Amino acid sequence: MYYAGDHKYFTYASLVLAALSALIALVPFYYIWKIMKEVLEVRPNYSEAVHIKEYGWMAVAFALIAMVIYIAALMCSHKAAFRVQVNMRTAMMNHIMKLPLGYVESEGTGKIRKIVADSSAATETYLAHNLPDKVVSFATPVGLLAMMMVFDYRLGLISLIPAVIAFALMGTLMMGPKMAEDMKQYQNALETMSAEAVEYVRGVPVVKTFGQTVFSFKRFKNAIDEYEKWTLGYTKNMMVPMVAFTTSANGIFAALIIAAYVFTGHGVTDKFILNLIFYILITSVLTVTLMKIAFAGESQLMVRDAINRMDGILNMELLPEPADGQTPKDTSVELDKVVFSYAGADKNAVDGISLKIASGEHVAFVGPSGGGKTTLASLIARFWDVNSGAVKIGGVNVKDINSETLMNEVSYVFQDSRLLKMSILENIRMGRPDATDAEVMEALKNAQCMDIIEKFPDGVNTVIGSKGVYVSGGEAQRLSIARAFLKNAPILILDEATAFADPDNERQVQKAFEALSKDKTVIMIAHRLSTVTNADRIYVLADGRIAENGTHDELNSANGIYTHMWSEYNKSVKWKVGKAGAV
Repeated sequence: MYYAGDHKYFTYASLVLAALSALIALVPFYYIWKIMKEVLEVRPNYSEAVHIKEYGWMAVAFALIAMVIYIAALMCSHKAAFRVQVNMRTAMMNHIMKLPLGYVESEGTGKIRKIVADSSAATETYLAHNLPDKVVSFATPVGLLAMMMVFDYRLGLISLIPAVIAFALMGTLMMGPKMAEDMKQYQNALETMSAEAVEYVRGVPVVKTFGQTVFSFKRFKNAIDEYEKWTLGYTKNMMVPMVAFTTSANGIFAALIIAAYVFTGHGVTDKFILNLIFYILITSVLTVTLMKIAFAGESQLMVRDAINRMDGILNMELLPEPADGQTPKDTSVELDKVVFSYAGADKNAVDGISLKIASGEHVAFVGPSGGGKTTLASLIARFWDVNSGAVKIGGVNVKDINSETLMNEVSYVFQDSRLLKMSILENIRMGRPDATDAEVMEALKNAQCMDIIEKFPDGVNTVIGSKGVYVSGGEAQRLSIARAFLKNAPILILDEATAFADPDNERQVQKAFEALSKDKTVIMIAHRLSTVTNADRIYVLADGRIAENGTHDELNSANGIYTHMWSEYNKSVKWKVGKAGAV
């Protein structure tokens, strides 16, 4: 209700109206009873049954009134439910935007998308439909109980026996702690499969190129298998309880037949026949109500699990903001005995690294995959907080710099450039939202992007991803560099920025980097060693530690890890496709 705001009163109104509609919906059965009573009383002179038409129209009128009130209840519940869903999604997205970027990367976009979209949708469905239905399901038995006791308490009590058994089965076997845990496991299986599906779809080009199948993506296949295994097991476990519940809920009619044999042993009266027929008619409502309660209980378990998952995001701690943020005095970067490990990892990703990068210095991080290069760069940009040690920019610990100030100091060009479905102009303007069109065009020009703009009829107003408009990996990289140009932060981090560039694009990217890096502190992460040979200092990282550091010439002559990497790199550059045996 916190997320409903003033709209919570619509929810309360919907509950009252739903209960009222449930009770009014029982009134037509009373008039049906009166019709049957009059027919029995006047037989065989049925022409004396003069009130049948009146009673019939009264039944229709109350049925319509109940329907109108229920529609009003749903209108109120939907109004509140949509407001709750919007506010929940807004709150989650605002919180996600403030979380460490590393959290988003580690959790995976598929999992987060499912929680934000599907879990909030579960609350909307529950508030808009299931909650009013739940009130109806509980109000209806109360009204039925009153009616049953008025007409023939013996038949009423017998009718309730199967209902009580069904309630007991539902409470113990279908809505208990085990069911709640099963619902959690079900959502976990769906969440995992959703996350792996996103990764699989992203890898479809690789799968198709190499003629592979879904089995080549073992994690996706395993996620599907686990979901299948869990679903089949759960279905088999629920088979007996569900059959017992359904049998009990639908067994009320059978109980009435048995009661009829017992209570008519000494003769049949018109009053008993009347009440028996009435009970046979009305107990069908009780059966439907029991089924609704069962589904409402399942919906409640689902929404409870959904809320827990949303709380899992909303309760994630934000990176603490300093009360009185400091401003770096220059663009130097210093790491002092930095240690960092990812949650659940059995070893440190960065293990006691210390280094200093002077203002305006260009350095490179190289080394084997998994050595800690990207993690180290992420810590400098404070995508994560270190476990111990300190990361300083301009002599100030990054924890003591406001996030906005820190982001103004650092530009990060990612390996996998992300362009949103909006115009190129707006994509670049994300680097500095208050930039003019002229400033955006200047950034595009500096980033060597004019050939990209010129090939589209709509130029800079072309919407990426619309009507089949896409750009290559290298072109996307240049557009992301244009963002960095526009932002013009004094510290530049380039994470494998030429990874997806073809030779022509790579030349363009290198030109853009040369212009962008001027008078800036630059940290490059690279596997293409040719891009870092002119760096002021190269740090070779292995197993989360600095194995070597120095200039290209110094490291190449040291006969260490870098020497081996340089040799292997040159072999790969010279490698050519040719006929077998050709020299």
